[in-house]
Amino acid sequence: MKTKRITMLAILLSISIVLAIVESFLPVIPVPGVKLGLANVVTLIVMYYFGEKDAFTLLIMRIVLVALLRGNIFSVTFFLSFSGGMMAYIMMILFKSLKIFSIIGVSIMGAFGHSVGQIIMAIIILDTIELIFYFPYILLLSVITGVITGFLAARSYTIMQTI
Repeated sequence: MKTKRITMLAILLSISIVLAIVESFLPVIPVPGVKLGLANVVTLIVMYYFGEKDAFTLLIMRIVLVALLRGNIFSVTFFLSFSGGMMAYIMMILFKSLKIFSIIGVSIMGAFGHSVGQIIMAIIILDTIELIFYFPYILLLSVITGVITGFLAARSYTIMQTI
C-alpha cells in the first residue's frame, strides 16, 4: 500500500472518529437514538474513492475506536452502533453495485439500513417487539438524514478527486 493512500485513509479515519464523537454531543434531531450520521460521510467518500474493502475497514475501526474512546466497548450502545453500521454497509454496497443510484441514493439506503440494523438489535437486546412501531418515524428521518449526508459526501468526493 502506498504511503499517500495509508496517510489519506488514516486522516479520514481520524475525521470520522471526531465527527462521531462530536455528533454524539449535538442534539440535532429531537428523536431518541437518531443522529445525522456525519461520520457516514467519510465512509461514503472512502467507499467511492478507495473502494468497498477500505470503507469496511474504516467503518469497523471507527466503531471500535469510538467505543473505546467513550468507554462503552461491548455495551448496548456499541452493539446498536455495530449492527447499524453493518446493515448500513450492506445496503450501501448493494445499492452502489446496482449502478443506478447516485451517492445520495446510496447514502439514503445506508441511513435506512443503519436504522433497520439498530431497531433489530434493540428488539433483540431489550426483548421488546413493540420497538417495531418506532420504524415509520425512523424511516422518514433516514431519508432526510441520508439526503443531507449524501449531499455532503458528494461535495466532499468531488473535492477529493482533485487531490
